[in-house]
Amino acid sequence: MNVLSRPLPAGVDTGDGATFPPKALTTFWALWVAFWLLMISVSIGNEFHNPLARWWEPVLWEGSSALVSTGWMWLAVRVRGRYASYLDKPLIWFGNYLWWLPLVFITWISAVYAIRGGVYAAVGSTYEHPGWGFVFVYESIKLTIFAGLWLGILFGIDSYAQWQRQRHRLLQTQKALAEAQLAQLQGQLRPHFLFNALNTVSALMHTDVERADHLVATLGDLLRISLRSTENEMMPLAEELRTLELYTDIMRERFRDRVTLAWQADQTLLDTPVPALLLQPLVENVFKHGVERTVSPVHIRISVRRESDSLEIVVSNSGSMLAPEHRDGLGFRNCRERLSIIYGNAASLLVRNEGDGVAARVSISLTDAIQ
Repeated sequence: MNVLSRPLPAGVDTGDGATFPPKALTTFWALWVAFWLLMISVSIGNEFHNPLARWWEPVLWEGSSALVSTGWMWLAVRVRGRYASYLDKPLIWFGNYLWWLPLVFITWISAVYAIRGGVYAAVGSTYEHPGWGFVFVYESIKLTIFAGLWLGILFGIDSYAQWQRQRHRLLQTQKALAEAQLAQLQGQLRPHFLFNALNTVSALMHTDVERADHLVATLGDLLRISLRSTENEMMPLAEELRTLELYTDIMRERFRDRVTLAWQADQTLLDTPVPALLLQPLVENVFKHGVERTVSPVHIRISVRRESDSLEIVVSNSGSMLAPEHRDGLGFRNCRERLSIIYGNAASLLVRNEGDGVAARVSISLTDAIQ
């Protein structure tokens, strides 16, 4: 899978700098409404068999509690942004809310009992309740339990929202670091292969002007494709192979009598995205460690095929073996690092001696390659 951070769902800005995921905020208030509907239903059920009870009384009792409690809960949701820095310290987070409880007790009891008394007075009745001392203690205990329950729910939802934001920032940071590392790796590639290509042109320009002119034109095509790859880390496999073909055309001119090249590619895989200029250093190593160090003919074979659920690209050559100290050279190390950054464990590069030559095998999971 490419190193891309998937954007998180847009949050709901509460105006205080904190953000609730929309679904979480909706769920929170849905639970709140469901809770009070249940409380009203239970209260009606408890009074249903009381012949002296009037239907509106339990609705008034629980409805007035719901109204005033909703006001305080709305305020708790609104101001939670100032306490967001304490989400990793639950005791401090809860403490910042709970120190408001004395004020909540006084205002809640005053408002609720005023509403009830006012409604009873409006219908020509009197709202009777125990003494104020008992009421204050009883309602304070209920409010403490109630506040603990709902602040716990609020804490859980807000902690989840903060985790999402932190995860998003982490993914963005990882993406930025990966892109910077990829840019550095590509920067190492381009000057290296350009230097080798220009050396080849230089070797021919005084002996065969026509061939040198052809090579300069080929090099121009190669550089145009290379510059396009700076805009996109990935390119279709067909374009990657075209880049490789241009590069090998230049190198074969230098070793015309000693190099043969064979291509074998599964046409159904040519649209698969692969890292730009991934294969060029593999072929460059063939010329550097294989062709340049022998006077014998060298056969180079480049194949692209499907192996189970993976794309397998093999660059092999005959006529020379790779010394152990060269199996982790700059070109191979560069390829492995790029594959690791982009695909993680879903891609690999294996270099080993096979028969009378060397084979470099790139394997990329097709599931990750097409994402």
